[in-house]
Amino acid sequence: MPVTRRRVFGLLAGAGALAGIPSLWMSRMKTYDGPASNHFDGLNFFDPDGAPPKSLREVLRWQLGGRRQRAKWPDWAPSPHADTPPARVDGDRVRLSFVGHASWLIQTGGLNILVDPVWSERVSPVSFAGPKRHNDPGIAFEKLPQIDVVLVSHGHYDHLDIATLSRLTKNFAPRVVTPLGNDVTMRSWDSTIKAEAFDWHDRIELGGGIAVHLVPTRHWTARGMFDRNKALWASFVLETPAGKIYVVCDSGYGDGRHFRRVAERHGKLRLAILPIGAYEPRWFMRDQHMNPEDAVKALADCGAEAALGHHHGTFQLTDEAIDAPAKALSEALDAAEISQDRFVAMKPGQVVEI
Repeated sequence: MPVTRRRVFGLLAGAGALAGIPSLWMSRMKTYDGPASNHFDGLNFFDPDGAPPKSLREVLRWQLGGRRQRAKWPDWAPSPHADTPPARVDGDRVRLSFVGHASWLIQTGGLNILVDPVWSERVSPVSFAGPKRHNDPGIAFEKLPQIDVVLVSHGHYDHLDIATLSRLTKNFAPRVVTPLGNDVTMRSWDSTIKAEAFDWHDRIELGGGIAVHLVPTRHWTARGMFDRNKALWASFVLETPAGKIYVVCDSGYGDGRHFRRVAERHGKLRLAILPIGAYEPRWFMRDQHMNPEDAVKALADCGAEAALGHHHGTFQLTDEAIDAPAKALSEALDAAEISQDRFVAMKPGQVVEI
């Protein structure tokens, strides 16, 4: 295939914000300014137990190298499920509806919480290129209930979608809880977004007896050429009436210490939401993205009673086939002698209640 200008834009839009170099569009946004810490050097955030993202040279080796084996996804792969959520879920129940990729609606304690909401057609800094949806969101935007809180894990385009956040703000004006610096990103584009930024290990009361903790995760972030790791990234531990839910939106596995530390710090977990997609080729992705075998290890490390697999099947960010994560998860569970119903690969529109 010839390397045309349009194709280069598409490659960089798709790979840049995900892999080792951000997309080649200059960021005009302001960035975080705060005191140094054990994971912020005064200019950039870092994970003391993580790994830096790949270089531009490595990105180009992956994207344009002659030995690349990228599976072809179907143009459209609709989910057999679609959800119309209730207005509220009260009592000690938790209702989790999978919207797609890393987007969830979690309803509990009378609160409606969205995680990394993306209703856009593409996850990209431009509208004409970059990863495009292969299925509809599991909940039509018009069928959303009143949204009270939005959790945004980090700034990559498949997780922080300004268009969706602006639309949610216009319709519902929710609180938006995010790691340090991402609030600056949001308000740079839409000053009406009610963003609140917090650090690792902060605990935030959301109301109705629900709280969220921001916890370290093995990843990184960027949106433009000059803002790599200028904002923080995190996973979430939700305190709910039905127990604690560990929500990992993006993470590598490493040696598993991030997951073991969550177990040590937060105790018994009722449920873990773990990424199982965007992992090939392994030489490039392993430091910041788990494959299904890694995710099964992460489940054992964090000790959750059960897990739900996400971050697969909606946007083709990497090279594996659309159905590869679910198949590999099943094989990894068998190899680890873990019941198949303890860790389920979700499809958009599927609902789980605990």
